[in-house]
Amino acid sequence: MIKFESVTKRYPDGTVAVNGLDLVAPSGQITVLVGPSGCGKTTSLRMINRMIEPTSGRIWLDETDTGTVSTSKLRRGIGYVIQHAGLFPHRTIVDNVATVPLMLGVDKKTARAQAMDLLVRVGLDPAFAKRYPAQLSGGQQQRVGVARALAADPPVMLMDEPFSAVDPVVRAQLHEEFLRLQQDLGKTIVLVTHDIDEAVKLGDQIAVLRVGGTLAQLATPADLLARPADDFVAGFVGRDRGYRSLGFADAGDLPTRKEVTVRLGSDFAAAAALAEDGWVLAIGDAGEPLGWLDASHPGTGPIGPQHLHRGGTVATEGGSLRAALDAALSAPSGRGVLVREDNTLLGTVTASEVVARIEERAAAERIEAAR
Repeated sequence: MIKFESVTKRYPDGTVAVNGLDLVAPSGQITVLVGPSGCGKTTSLRMINRMIEPTSGRIWLDETDTGTVSTSKLRRGIGYVIQHAGLFPHRTIVDNVATVPLMLGVDKKTARAQAMDLLVRVGLDPAFAKRYPAQLSGGQQQRVGVARALAADPPVMLMDEPFSAVDPVVRAQLHEEFLRLQQDLGKTIVLVTHDIDEAVKLGDQIAVLRVGGTLAQLATPADLLARPADDFVAGFVGRDRGYRSLGFADAGDLPTRKEVTVRLGSDFAAAAALAEDGWVLAIGDAGEPLGWLDASHPGTGPIGPQHLHRGGTVATEGGSLRAALDAALSAPSGRGVLVREDNTLLGTVTASEVVARIEERAAAERIEAAR
């Protein structure tokens, strides 16, 4: 548990970066700090490991006042991940990860063996171990940075814009990898980001800070989207918060329809004849959806991957209303593809059917609130 108790940071020129911050980051959870530039997010983060010293107030790490502990001892129990990873360019990847254990007196053989295990855990090929940071992509470097922060098995991790330097596709992959790791490890994590979507996806709770370093709202992602505390929070979260809040609403058993399907290699003309409205869904040998075939422009010969429209997203059975609605809206056929947990086709659903479920849920919530 990390606790801010009336913490203020005032610089010699009179600038107040953080002002009377009271905040608790629970053990084993991810607390995300968000807010506009100048709100004190990074300053607050760095005061936890005393890279920046508070002007007043106290920060507690469980039952310990961090101001009473030497900085070297404090930082040994805290992992730190920054933007661009901050790796040592002249050291191999395995030696980068082993840095802290070696500093703590672990022998080189053991430290490197542990580092190799961590590389696998964060989703990196062990073949990267002997490479140098410049030989890795940005996303791979960020994975190494996370592995290095985990090397001493710290109970607390601080993460300052850890995924902002990579492209959206890699960032999404890193998010999934990070959440998987957290599910296994259960660290107490404080993460800074400027991206509210990233905060909503990763955070167990989100702290929205105002310029001047005051706390505007502390809430779970679902509560923050549904009930912003004031106009500032509502504006920062964004006007599409109603749509994003559907990501926390269980879709339940949607009224799926059985879809006519074809397999790759089937005759194009025969497949086109099966289409009821110009589209046929192609599936793989294991029953997994592969994409939509546009039967309104029939060809000849066998169906290949080049004939498929792959733009539509796929939603998982029992997932969120947002995922189901997105699948329906993004499908070229207008029918969202739903799959089972094993990725085999369950059926399809239309946007109007998902919206009807959304309206049913909203009506039920209004009735419950009126009681």
